[in-house]
Amino acid sequence: MGPGRCGAGGTGPRPGPEEPPRADAVLLGFARALRAAGVDAGAERTHAFLRAVDALRPGVRADVYWAGRLTLCGDRDDLERYERVFAAYFGTADAPVRAVRPAPRPRLRPVLREAPAGSRTGASDREPQGPPVASLASSAEVLRHRDVAELDAAERAQLRRLLAAFALRGASRRSARRRPARRGTVDPRRTVREMLRHGGEPALLRRHARVDRPRRVVLLVDVSGSMAPYADALLRFAHAAVRGRRTEAFTIGTRLTRVTRELSHRDADLAMAAVAEAVPDWRGGTRLGELLRAFLDRWGQRGMARGAVVVLLSDGWERGDPRLLAEQMRRLHRLAHRVVWANPRKARPGYAPLAAGMAAALPSVDAFVEGHSLAALERLAAVVRGADAGPPRARAAGGKGAERA
Repeated sequence: MGPGRCGAGGTGPRPGPEEPPRADAVLLGFARALRAAGVDAGAERTHAFLRAVDALRPGVRADVYWAGRLTLCGDRDDLERYERVFAAYFGTADAPVRAVRPAPRPRLRPVLREAPAGSRTGASDREPQGPPVASLASSAEVLRHRDVAELDAAERAQLRRLLAAFALRGASRRSARRRPARRGTVDPRRTVREMLRHGGEPALLRRHARVDRPRRVVLLVDVSGSMAPYADALLRFAHAAVRGRRTEAFTIGTRLTRVTRELSHRDADLAMAAVAEAVPDWRGGTRLGELLRAFLDRWGQRGMARGAVVVLLSDGWERGDPRLLAEQMRRLHRLAHRVVWANPRKARPGYAPLAAGMAAALPSVDAFVEGHSLAALERLAAVVRGADAGPPRARAAGGKGAERA
């Protein structure tokens, strides 16, 4: 079961390194990278960012930095993510700030000077300082669409820096816990206590509302021989996800290994070294059906998969009985809120899910996406958040009812 065991799939031609993207495409790619890192850089903020850069100097790094920081960041928590994504996307040379500490906001003071005779006012101010931003980030924007298996050592290092800025959050669910709110249903206990404090006189109605919490995310990463070109990138994606709350990670091949604790290291390289020591079945075969049954028996049925978003990152090759995989996928489908399958082979021209394992699992999959590039992983993160278009498809029989709530 070596690396040659692969199917085909594709999404059409992708930009090559000889065709650098335009400046607006670079800036939009930067906004998408921020969204993947957990920054709420929606369409309105992105439009304000593009207008701010256009009003300043698009070719100057410092202007792009401050335009993005002042328009794309919504709260203090976004600043650290913005620093990491900006450094990974535009590089660290001649950075306006250090990635460790957020830079202070510039103070603008009007200065009146008399221009010397014969000089053009503002000519030197409008001259770009340093290389254009498009040339700085063109490699990062092209890299977003490149197949991970085709990258060289330098490109893989840049990909790792971009993956380190990722954030994965499950779709929100309405919990039973309530908290005080300005709008919502009346909270009788707090209202009565407020009236007692005023001697029984009528008081303002106190209200409460239910709390939205992210669902648990469970990642099952295939580390078999056929997935060897993608295993490092997918595990680094899992490392970025585990840094958040309510995320579990497992590796699957010939054995099932829980690697959540190993991936919890803050440093990505230390986490990868810990995973390498913990996983005994690198580049082996694939027993998806047996390992999925083992996961459900030991963890999933007891609550880890119940109401969670379960993501399988695999090419779907199966050495065992495909019927067992189909049975366990139906079982997982009944427990989980949503089942997502990311297949790196899906992006190759002419791909069709003809492999026995993939064909057996597909009827129980809610979303079937690609997983071959950074842009594909960004789309996967959007699917996990529930930001993709359309609800999960209807089932032919049954339904999840309260188990999916």
